[in-house]
Amino acid sequence: MSRSLHHRAFAVAVGWTLLLLFLGSVVHATGSSLACPDWPTCHGTLMPNMIGGVFWEHLHRLVAGGLVLLWLLATWLAWKPGADRPWLRWWSLVGVGLLIVQSVLGGVTVLMKLPPAVSTAHLGLAFLFLSLTTVLAVRTSPRWGERGDVDRRARRSLRPLLLGVTGLVYVQSLLGALVRHTGAALACPGVPLCLGQWVPPLDQTPIALQYFHRVVAMLVALAVLGAAWAVLRRSQTTRMRRAALGAVGLVLLQVTLGFVAVATFLAVLPDALHTLVAASLLAVMVSLSTWSWEPDDERRDAPPTRNWSHRAQAAPGR
Repeated sequence: MSRSLHHRAFAVAVGWTLLLLFLGSVVHATGSSLACPDWPTCHGTLMPNMIGGVFWEHLHRLVAGGLVLLWLLATWLAWKPGADRPWLRWWSLVGVGLLIVQSVLGGVTVLMKLPPAVSTAHLGLAFLFLSLTTVLAVRTSPRWGERGDVDRRARRSLRPLLLGVTGLVYVQSLLGALVRHTGAALACPGVPLCLGQWVPPLDQTPIALQYFHRVVAMLVALAVLGAAWAVLRRSQTTRMRRAALGAVGLVLLQVTLGFVAVATFLAVLPDALHTLVAASLLAVMVSLSTWSWEPDDERRDAPPTRNWSHRAQAAPGR
């Protein structure tokens, strides 16, 4: 089975997942999460009148269904006769399992009227699925394993840093989900101060969550900038250097959108873009971490093979 075919399927799945996360954020920002109070139907039908909040909520469900079909196609490709990477089959099945759990959580979220814990788990699982899809997209890339200008020592030295920063970005994404679904997004209505102070009273949970989210955001920004600087300084790999520059742009945009979202009292566009950029940053960091595990080409490092037969034939002529 062609590696490029799998790569295209997973790359499309990455983009589709980002679109789904963006639409989910629009659903929340427009207050449309319960526009369809039942599940899996919407007002008792699969084809409701697509107006108002129903448009955004049902569109989100349709796009989610499209992602399931796309992933099933990728999984089918992995199990077709001639597929040459057995590990891909099992990770594709893991993705199927994540989508099933994600669908159930989506239904539970609606039927239980948006409990914060379930809603946060729903978004956190979406970020986890995005991470898996990104790993598979990178791992099945036709460029995977190409030596080119890959620096083996640089990649090995960057692995712990990239994995740590990627984990921090994911934790911050979970914290952002918790802030959103507990209604703490405007607990500190001012920027950059919170209630007019650098360190506000933290005796109320919404204020503590929002303040902690801001502090961790600054730590994430510094960590991403530091990781990108390390990649640009140590690695000569073009794809890793480009991803590092992309991470810099995304983290700066994310901080800006965070300020704008609060300053505009969670206007729909900046609020939705805030989630999209967070997901995009996670995908870029996951791709960087994955590329750091690219295997070495042993043939390049192996000692040259001596042509003993040629020497044997040349010996009598000396």
